[in-house]
Amino acid sequence: MTYGIEFVPGNVNVKQVVNFCKLAESKDIDFAWITNHYNNRHCYAVLAAVAQATSTIKMGPGIMNSFTDTPAAMASFFCTLNEISDGRATLGIGPGDLSTLPKIAIQGDKPVARLEEAVVQIRKLCAGEQVNKSGMKFFDYDGAKLTGVTLPDKKKGVPIYIGAQGPKVLELAGKVGDGALINASNPKDFHIAIPIIKKASDAVGKKNFDIGAYTAMSIDRSEKKARNAAKIVAAFIAAGSPEALLTRHGLDLNNVAKIKAALGKFDFKTVGELVGDKEIDAFTIAGTPEMVKAKCDDLTKAGVTQIIFGSPLGPDMTTSIRLLGKYVV
Repeated sequence: MTYGIEFVPGNVNVKQVVNFCKLAESKDIDFAWITNHYNNRHCYAVLAAVAQATSTIKMGPGIMNSFTDTPAAMASFFCTLNEISDGRATLGIGPGDLSTLPKIAIQGDKPVARLEEAVVQIRKLCAGEQVNKSGMKFFDYDGAKLTGVTLPDKKKGVPIYIGAQGPKVLELAGKVGDGALINASNPKDFHIAIPIIKKASDAVGKKNFDIGAYTAMSIDRSEKKARNAAKIVAAFIAAGSPEALLTRHGLDLNNVAKIKAALGKFDFKTVGELVGDKEIDAFTIAGTPEMVKAKCDDLTKAGVTQIIFGSPLGPDMTTSIRLLGKYVV
């Protein structure tokens, strides 16, 4: 089992992210994943700062997409970060957030096919190949080659993690990725996801695939404070989840509809009243160190091999990282 931690450079600034990553490294957390949204501080610059301030923690964007960044740009970025970090770079890539792309005039057509082509081209470029036309639909490069970068070690290559939830992307992750970053905190979701990945990875003879649980984490010595801090995150996840997922977790669809309506009005007081234990337990890991440790153990039993401690972390991020290092890692 390895452990990662996620930071959103929107609610915390770059210097704070760097300090949190240094603290996480001191607590033997293995990976730092920095989210990538156009409206926040850019993950490229944040990751470069993290690389220079740390010495052992691995790091990468969690996650990028091939709509806002081209495979050539991501390959160049990976090689640069890998050089700065002395070989600690990873690359998280996914189909893209289809709810926010239209806001920047991107329609997000054919996300899975586009993602697959991007991964293929990134691997070729980072291997030092000149990429010639091959009939690809989205990224049919014509003589592209990285010439001014330090290429990664050939044996190691580019560790690519696919951000996946739906069955098509989970299958693609098993086929072309080294790992998957799955936005889920509950073993029920991994009982569905892991067999899809395993079938695809077995078909191509792949071993040592890293199953990452990209959790919504909230830990504190006070159970009440930890669970209260998780309410808004649980609300947003519930509001954006398909009916089948809500049913899988036994949630009241009427109540979720009310949560969604309250979020639409920015009525967070009502949201806090509507979100209960069922929503919190379905979509987050929230509670005391003992509760969190037990839930992480459940994920391990379900087949997860990397647990990523994601937002909100808890009512106080510094305290949360210290508690995770002491009781969970």
